[in-house]
Amino acid sequence: MEFYVSAGPGTESVLRDELSELGFKSTRLNSGGIPFIGDWEDGWRACLQTRIGQRVMAVLGRFAAPDLEGIYNSAAEINWSEFLTPRQTFAVGAYAHASTNTNPNMVALKAKDAVVDQLRREFGERPSVDRNNPDVRIFVYWARQKATVYIDLSGDPLFKRGYRGLGGEAPLKETLAAAMLRLSGWDRDIPLVDPMCGSGTLPIEAALWAANIPPGQYREKFGFQRWANFDEAAEDRLSRLKGRLRGERNAKLPRVTGFDIDESALSAAQANAKAAGLNLSFRKMPLRELQPDNTRRLLIANPPYGFRLDADNALYQELGAAVHRLRGWRIAILAGSPKCVQNIKLTPVQTFPLKNGAIDCRLMIYEV
Repeated sequence: MEFYVSAGPGTESVLRDELSELGFKSTRLNSGGIPFIGDWEDGWRACLQTRIGQRVMAVLGRFAAPDLEGIYNSAAEINWSEFLTPRQTFAVGAYAHASTNTNPNMVALKAKDAVVDQLRREFGERPSVDRNNPDVRIFVYWARQKATVYIDLSGDPLFKRGYRGLGGEAPLKETLAAAMLRLSGWDRDIPLVDPMCGSGTLPIEAALWAANIPPGQYREKFGFQRWANFDEAAEDRLSRLKGRLRGERNAKLPRVTGFDIDESALSAAQANAKAAGLNLSFRKMPLRELQPDNTRRLLIANPPYGFRLDADNALYQELGAAVHRLRGWRIAILAGSPKCVQNIKLTPVQTFPLKNGAIDCRLMIYEV
C-alpha cells in the first residue's frame, strides 16, 4: 500500500525525518505531506507514532479522469464493501486543481454517488452521509486529468492526542508544537524551558518525544477502527502493536519546565501532563525573573500575537530583555508579529516559515 501523511505548511522536512527514523519505507519530501510504502499495520502504526503528521491516508487507486464522469468511474473501481456497509456512515472530501475549472463539491458529489450506487446494488440499501463524524472518510484529489482516491485512517485529526482535557485560552496544536521542537534542533538531552507555557502543549510534547511515548496511545479510537473490515482479529493485532510500542519507552528524561503568570493556565497544564502520564514542573513566574544558571538550555515559546490574544509591545520588550540575559542558551520563538522579532534584536541562526492556524508565523532560532 501507498500511504500519505499530511503536513502543516513548512513542516514537511521534519515530518519526513520523523517517519524515516520510525522505520517507514520509501519516504520522500513532498509539498503538503510525505508518502511512504507499507502494509495496513504500518498505516495503523503511523497513526500511533507520528507527532507531526496531521492525517494518515491510504491510496486506494489512481485513475485516468478527464471529466466528472471519470471521477464517478474512478470511485466505482474500488470495492467499497471492504470498508463500508449500510451500517456505517461516510463523507467524501475533494480537491480540484484550478485547471479543471470545477467546484470541488461537484467532485465529491460524483464520488459519493459512485459509492452509494455500488453499495445499493450489493446490499439493497445505501449508507448515510455524515459530514461531521463519519465512520469512513474518503478524499479525492483531481489534477491533470487524473484522480487519486484516498481513505483516511485517522478519523479525528491527529493533533487531538486524547490526553488534553483543558485547553486554556489559545492552545497550540500538538502537531505544530512537535514540529517546532524538531525544527529547534533540540537533542532531547539538554533541559528545556517554556516561559509562556499556557496549557502546557510544548512541554508535554517535548516530554512525550524524549520519553519515546507514542502520542496516539491516548486516543480512544482511530478512523480505521470504525471500518467494516476491522474485526476482533484486527483489534487483537492493534492491541499487540500498542503493547510493543509502549514497551519502547525511554526512562531517562531531561528536565522540562513550564512557566506562566496565569494560574488557571498552569492548573490546566498540570492536569494535561498528568493525563499524559507525565510528571512535569509548572510554576508561576514572570519573564523578568528568568535568569541563566551556567547550564545550557533550550528556551522554546509561542508568545501571544495576532487575533489570538492581546499582546502589547511591553510583553515583547520583556521577552527580548530575557533572551539577552540567557547567555549560552538556544532560543526558539514562534513569532507571529514583527514586534516580537524587533524586540529580540538578535540575528537568528535559522528561520522557518510556519502557519499557526491561519496566521503566518516564523520560527526564529537564536544562539545567545
